[in-house]
Amino acid sequence: MQHEIRGADLLWGALKGGSVTRVFSLSGNHIMPIYDAAFAQGIEIIHVRHEAAALHMADAWARLTGEVGVALVTGGQGHANAIAALPTTLAGEVPVLLLSGHAPLAELGLGSFQETPQVEMAAPLCKAAWLAQDTATLAADIARAFRIARGGRPGPVHISLPTDVLEGKAASELPVEADYQPAPMPLSTEGAAAILAAIANAKRPFLAAGPALNTPNGKRARAALEAALGLPIALMESPRGLGDPSLGAFAEMLAQADLVVLLGKPLDFTLRFGRVPAVAAAARWIVVEPDGKLLARAVASLGPRIAVSTMAAPLEAVAALAAQAQPHSGTDWSEALAEAFAYRPDAWGPLAGKSGGPMHPATLGAALSRCVTANTVLVLDGGEIGQWMQAMLRAPERIINGVAGSIGAAIPFALAARAARPAARILAVLGDGTFGFHMAEFDTAMRHNLPFVMVVGNDAKWNAEYQIQKRDYGANRAHGCELAPGTRYDLVVKALGGHGEFVERAEDLPAALERAFASNKPACVNVLIEGLAAPNLRRA
Repeated sequence: MQHEIRGADLLWGALKGGSVTRVFSLSGNHIMPIYDAAFAQGIEIIHVRHEAAALHMADAWARLTGEVGVALVTGGQGHANAIAALPTTLAGEVPVLLLSGHAPLAELGLGSFQETPQVEMAAPLCKAAWLAQDTATLAADIARAFRIARGGRPGPVHISLPTDVLEGKAASELPVEADYQPAPMPLSTEGAAAILAAIANAKRPFLAAGPALNTPNGKRARAALEAALGLPIALMESPRGLGDPSLGAFAEMLAQADLVVLLGKPLDFTLRFGRVPAVAAAARWIVVEPDGKLLARAVASLGPRIAVSTMAAPLEAVAALAAQAQPHSGTDWSEALAEAFAYRPDAWGPLAGKSGGPMHPATLGAALSRCVTANTVLVLDGGEIGQWMQAMLRAPERIINGVAGSIGAAIPFALAARAARPAARILAVLGDGTFGFHMAEFDTAMRHNLPFVMVVGNDAKWNAEYQIQKRDYGANRAHGCELAPGTRYDLVVKALGGHGEFVERAEDLPAALERAFASNKPACVNVLIEGLAAPNLRRA
């Protein structure tokens, strides 16, 4: 006779079966059975100060490790707080599982404590969302969630966990490894041949990949295809789209392309919907897309310009293409693409090492570039300051706020980066507006010994919005974007037990950064900067 197991214990067993080693969580009434069952499970819980931070941490963990990130929060308001982070994860194409406590099934409709339509709230922002119904099937629910989160275009999945399901007992077998794996979505042999033939016949092919190909496996697959074709692939993970400063002057190259190949990159606002003049009217398109609805949308939008359209998972498609690809004959085009991606204005050169303050963002970026080592994880967030740093800083691993364009995730991202990369240098750069979202997570960093260095570009405003007002309505009509000048964010971090530095002049920055890294504490280097618009990298 099979032994009956409590639902909360089945949950932990299923998470272990999915190779989970860390869960990011904020405790609450509805998940106390899960916390009780956590003893001796061998999975570390990193306890946070806000539920959205838990999801952001799970997001960054998944991006860096390639695993499914897991966030665990309570029901009602706790769940509502967490889902505020889902748009970033969904647009970032990150496999994350949000587990939320829930009112018991036996009390639904009776006005149970914090009874909330949780599944309905999360569903529009997830690949799938459901309410666990039975203790006996709870472990299978977890394995199913992993399959969905990883499959096709990766993304978040939500399960609400009623307390009576967690507290109930059932005889249930734990899933096996195969139960967690997504169904294959390979690129057909015919599809691969058609795509490679179209690339070979094009004079100026332009390849673009989406965020799903910025995982460890995705990077390797992209590098293999780039090497096989001899063509660079534009990784598009920024809300600025064609204005993404990390891609230099690539927008003008896209406009010259005679073939655009989307490798799991949705046709959306970041590509100006494929419209002229962003893309030449005569350019042909190849769309490799794992989502049937998005594929149909692209086909309807592009019409006769489509050369090939096919369903396949991005990673599988790129791997299949790399295995069969031959070098493209257009070496001049390839060199022109690489040169455009690398372009940065000559005018930035003299700003490096410029003394005084407040600092120009390019002066800050030049100083920070000397802190980026071969073992650095770079976290970038914020409006205009984030764009400047994306243009100026290169690191082996980078996490940005992504296509959703929502700021505020940098501090949780940095904590998760430290947990995922204990031997790495973690450098986060963000704006003063961003700092305010999750400053309390410095307490989390202290409690869990997760040191990192955060540089705050302090221009005393919500600068992205200010720049919009100034551009569209005039500086005399700009309002509602001001922050207090010279706010001492460094002292906030010191008060929470971390290390703080306040930098008013550029010549004082190198020593302040050195002290921050040497402190081996969660550190804030608060730097006064000029509030300038994001860089424009058009060469024309």
